[in-house]
This record gives sequence, C-alpha cells and structure tokens, in this order.
Amino acid sequence: MQKIDHHKAVRTELPTDTSRRTNNAATASGVTTRLMQLPASRGVLVRDYVQLIKPEITFLVVISALAGFVLASTDGISGWTLFWALIGISLTSAGGSALNHYLERDLDAQMKRTAARPLPSGRVSPKSARIFGYVLVGFGLAILCPLCNPLTGVLAAVAVVLYLYVYTPLKRVTPYNTLIGTIPGALPALGGWTAATGNIGAGGLAIFAVLVFWQMPHFMSLAWMYRKDYERAGYRMWTIDDADGKRTVFLTVLFSIAMVLASLLPVVLSLSGLSYLIGASVLGFWFMLPVVRFARSKSVQDARSVLKASVLYIPLLLLLIVADRLTEF
Repeated sequence: MQKIDHHKAVRTELPTDTSRRTNNAATASGVTTRLMQLPASRGVLVRDYVQLIKPEITFLVVISALAGFVLASTDGISGWTLFWALIGISLTSAGGSALNHYLERDLDAQMKRTAARPLPSGRVSPKSARIFGYVLVGFGLAILCPLCNPLTGVLAAVAVVLYLYVYTPLKRVTPYNTLIGTIPGALPALGGWTAATGNIGAGGLAIFAVLVFWQMPHFMSLAWMYRKDYERAGYRMWTIDDADGKRTVFLTVLFSIAMVLASLLPVVLSLSGLSYLIGASVLGFWFMLPVVRFARSKSVQDARSVLKASVLYIPLLLLLIVADRLTEF
C-alpha cells in the first residue's frame, strides 16, 4: 500500500501567494480584454446595421425626394412637410434595403463582391435583419400618410413592394429585371413631388424619367464589371451572354442620351431657369465622355469610369435643381 504524505498533499493543494497573484492578474487581464472588446463589438454591430440600409442608396433617395419636392414648390417651400417627407421616404427606402439584404443573403454568399456583407458573413442574423427592415418601413409609412399625404405613402409602399417582390426575384428569371428595377429606384423623386403637391404632375414625371434613365448606364456598367460574379450567383443579366459587349454598349449609350435629354425637361416645363439649363448641359456633356470611351473600348476600366461618373452625376444634377429653385425665392 502506498503511503500518503498528508503534509505534502496539503501543501500541493493550497495555492501559494505567487500563484494567487498570477491567477488574479490573468483574471484581471481577461476582464480588461473583454471590456476593451465590448465597445468595438458594438461599433461593428452598428456599422453592420448601417450597411444593411445601403447608405449610398439612401442618400440618393433623400436627394431625389428633396429635388422633387423643391421642383414642385413653385410658391414657396413648406418646411415641416419637406422634413417629414424626407424622413418618411428615407425610412421606407432604408427598410426596403435591409429586407433586400435578407431576401438575397444566400445569393450574396456566392458572390465575391457581396460575400462579406453582414448576413452572408453571419454577423447579423436573418431574423434581426427582417425585423429591422419591417420596423423601418412601418415607421416610414406611418409618417408619410398622415403628415404628408396618402398618395406619397402609397408611392413609397409601391416602391418597396416592387423592389422586394418583383425586381429582386426577377434577377434570376429575366435580364429585363434591370429595366424593371429602375421604377422603384425612381419613385422617391416622384414621391418628393407628390409630397409637395398631392398629385402626379408633368414635373414629377420629368424627374422620375431622369432617375429611370440614369439607373440603366449605372447598372449596365456595374453588371459589365462583375458579370462573372453575377453568373456565378445565377443572376440573369444582359451582360452575361454578351461576349462582344455590343448589347451592353448599346443600352448604356441609349439610356445615357435619354437621361441627358430628360434632364432638360424642367426647363421645357418652365420649372427651372437658365442657370439650371447651363449646369445640366455641362453635366450631360461631362457624363457622355466616359460613356463614349466605354463604347469604344468595352474595357472594365472604362466601365468603372462610367460607374464613377454616374455616382457623381445624379447628386450634382439634383442639387442643381434645388439651387436653381432656391435662387427664385
């Protein structure tokens, strides 16, 4: 039988002062590390939810609605109506974007360009994104209907429904999805007009047309740059089976010219003046330069130039509308 040294056992089991200090230091270090990581984790979560609302698109929506409202306000601007219109339209757009992330999470995981988004990466749960989106849309509509007018609320709701349940599923069915998707993308500008007037007028349709035509060169250039990614995810895009690029170039040039011409409609309708006419003409000429280069080369580099020009063009044009109208008051 093995003899047990009780004194040795006790000495072994009782921690020494040194080990106690080491353990305490390790515990304190662990707590400190967790405390340092907590704000960072919250910061990442906030950034992920901001990414869900697609801030670049939401910004364009706000600018579009602002331009439509100001263009319609020939007798002065109602500040509170404008405020609630911008809040409501931006919330419905942001909610629609979050729900789009939710619906396309599996497809996003298959594309290099979108695989790191909050849902496919697992940083935000699908349920959280869905609830977040519905809440934003609900608040947006709850603001627009009573504080602006029902027509603006209806247009915002139609934009969300078309975006989520027509355009999004059609991406895998027909290449015409791009053309169909321009409608919900342009409705915020028309919503700005209706928020100010309560009706759909010629000016509202004019700014709606500008936004419809603008989206085609914007998305055609993007689809040309990432056509392999779209094909991998199973999307039906005009650029995928367009090996020589002729169809892509034709559509880009066609809708770019239509956009530039439509941008002059506010002048034709006597809604904008000489300063807007000059600014819109200069912007249109500047935009066509990369479009012509892309038509000649069909290169990814020139397609990226068209994309960058489109990102700058529409905010500048819409701000021109606002500036021109404000000079009249």
